[in-house]
Amino acid sequence: MLPSLPETAIRILLIEDEAILALDLADLLQGEGYAVVGIADNGPQALELYQEHIVDLVLCDIRIRGPWDGIETVRRLAAVRAVPVIYLSAFSDRATRERALLTLPAAYLLKPVTLDSLRVAIELALHTLSCQIAVAAVPETDVGARVVPPAIGHEPLLRLADQVFIRQNYRFMRVPLAEIILLQADNTYTLLFASGRKFALRLPLGQVLDRLASDDLVRVHRSYAVNIRRADSFTEQEIILAEQVVPLGRQYREEFLRRFSNPGS
Repeated sequence: MLPSLPETAIRILLIEDEAILALDLADLLQGEGYAVVGIADNGPQALELYQEHIVDLVLCDIRIRGPWDGIETVRRLAAVRAVPVIYLSAFSDRATRERALLTLPAAYLLKPVTLDSLRVAIELALHTLSCQIAVAAVPETDVGARVVPPAIGHEPLLRLADQVFIRQNYRFMRVPLAEIILLQADNTYTLLFASGRKFALRLPLGQVLDRLASDDLVRVHRSYAVNIRRADSFTEQEIILAEQVVPLGRQYREEFLRRFSNPGS
């Protein structure tokens, strides 16, 4: 039986028909702080679990029992909704790889899977999806626009839709964008406060705001940005959020008031 799923963990669906290997992989993932929403040993079962749960990432063996192999299973999952996929396989023949590539996987790991290779593959999968979302967000009218995604490798912050994933050591922690209360500059770091939790990001405040790209996050001081939807009260000099007092700089006051009055503008 799988343990209860923490709200902040990245949720992974594991598709593997070798029971012992599946349990070993589940233990490995949970030891890294990820949440395994379920283990399926065939395609129809995987599709059922996928429809029942929120899934951030799929790990799928290519050779599985049942009417569909892993590649066909992934194709059917993608028809429901897009999700990053990491293939696992003991086979590396060209025909299998070419078929797998048609489903646009984020990574392809040969068995036996090592912890280091799994860590890199998961980061690559999240990074790839984050970049795809960034590219899709560029308006078609911006003909000359070019999105330059951050280079992979110890990437501290990724945004996927309304979720933010923050790297802590070797894993990413999920933080709903709506739960972010405020950001505080601290030399070359930025402290992110979210519903009772605090994270230190090795990025300056301006870059964090650029990465998050949220209309609700407004800079109110050279050292602070706040989520206007989390403000409890404010004056011309300060803002109170979750019992924390944040200064409201004179040069930022007009923009703050404009955004507060017209969220999303």
